[in-house]
Amino acid sequence: MVVLSPCDAVEAKKATEASVDTGTPVYFRLAREKTPVITTEDTPFEIGKAQVFFQSEGECEIGIVATGGLVYNALMAAKRLEEEGVSVKLLNLSTIKPIDREAIISLARETKAILTVEEHQVAGGMGSAVAEVLAEEHPTLIKFLGVHDEFGQSGEPEELIEHFGMGIEGIYNSVKELKEKIR
Repeated sequence: MVVLSPCDAVEAKKATEASVDTGTPVYFRLAREKTPVITTEDTPFEIGKAQVFFQSEGECEIGIVATGGLVYNALMAAKRLEEEGVSVKLLNLSTIKPIDREAIISLARETKAILTVEEHQVAGGMGSAVAEVLAEEHPTLIKFLGVHDEFGQSGEPEELIEHFGMGIEGIYNSVKELKEKIR
């Protein structure tokens, strides 16, 4: 089964069109709320391929792997971090299965630590899949941002994102924590 988690409506349309040719069942993870559109018709999309959405100049210290609607939050946090001199590289992992092993391993080799960001339970989620790849190929310091073995809560989507620490500030703080660990 293919598992897709597009970051916005434009990518969701491309993913839907691409899913027709897979010949397998396809599961889509979509945000409930409207998400900012950060891709265009020209932004590449291919099932099984991640895309770099942001990269600081020079050598990057922290790699961020984000999926779904949280890619926008990760992008905003990455821009803020760069302004403060923290170099990051952001990978949009719109396909969770099959996972883009090459992109994940490359990101780990280029950075000193990885932050995964997902609107999902961390256990058994995208972060776990990233960790499995890196455990086999390139062991790396990883921090997982998502829901940590808790029951869901009721509330407005943005309130829930903040409650579980997946907002721009939560991503920003998580990268700062990782930066402290790699010193």
